[in-house]
Amino acid sequence: MIWPPIIAILRGVTPSEVADIGHALVNAGIRALEVPLNSPSPFDSIARLVDAVGGDALVGAGTVLSVDDVDRIADAGGRLVLSPNFNADVVQRTCERGLLSIPGVGTPTEGFTALAAGADALKLFPAELLGPAVVKAWRAVFPAGTPMYSVGGIATDNMAAYGVAGATGVGIGSALYTPGLSAEQVTRHARALLERWPV
Repeated sequence: MIWPPIIAILRGVTPSEVADIGHALVNAGIRALEVPLNSPSPFDSIARLVDAVGGDALVGAGTVLSVDDVDRIADAGGRLVLSPNFNADVVQRTCERGLLSIPGVGTPTEGFTALAAGADALKLFPAELLGPAVVKAWRAVFPAGTPMYSVGGIATDNMAAYGVAGATGVGIGSALYTPGLSAEQVTRHARALLERWPV
């Protein structure tokens, strides 16, 4: 598959606004959307987002910590499962349900263990600590083509450096969306971020 360069992290999004925000992001060119599970009514938001833009973007959840969460994401129609940590049971269940698994890892040992457990991609978290130099070093030792996403503290002023270092993409939260922003504001943020990604 072709992995998108930006995963939009919609922390705090509500079911009533999620469709409009999703349309704004997809129309701007974002092709992966994550609803963190510590958002209000996240499974409702995921289901509504799938209905709104699921044909044009990968939709799923972040901050996924349990096997039960994976089942609820799958039942809501989500396709992405992102976590801040590596949990083998979560990865295994994600694979069993046919979803894409992106666990959070902070060391090469965690990264290789996650891939062996069936992870589809790695979330290098937090990116503030695992900067571009770490991405470059990991890229040299992990299997060629391993999808790697840098997440945490990514914004317009630093995202390009991660791409140059070899990141497949980045997860972006507050630099893209915060509760209360209009769909028009989110569209502007998304276009500005996409323009900064090195292709």
